[in-house]
Amino acid sequence: MPVFNKLVRDRIPDVIVNIGKNFTTRILEDNEYIKEFKKKSCEELEEYMNLRIRIMS
Repeated sequence: MPVFNKLVRDRIPDVIVNIGKNFTTRILEDNEYIKEFKKKSCEELEEYMNLRIRIMS
C-alpha cells in the first residue's frame, strides 16, 4: 500500500471508507500540525502560481 504522509481535509477518510479502501490516520501533535500545514500551504500556493502563469501565457 502506498504511503502518503499528508494532511487530509475533513470527510476525506469517510470518502475513502465509502469506496472500500483501507487506510490509517493519526492526529498530529500541535508542532507536527504546524509544520505540515506550512508545507501544505506552500504546495497550494505553488499550484496557484503555476496555474496563474499558464493562464497568463
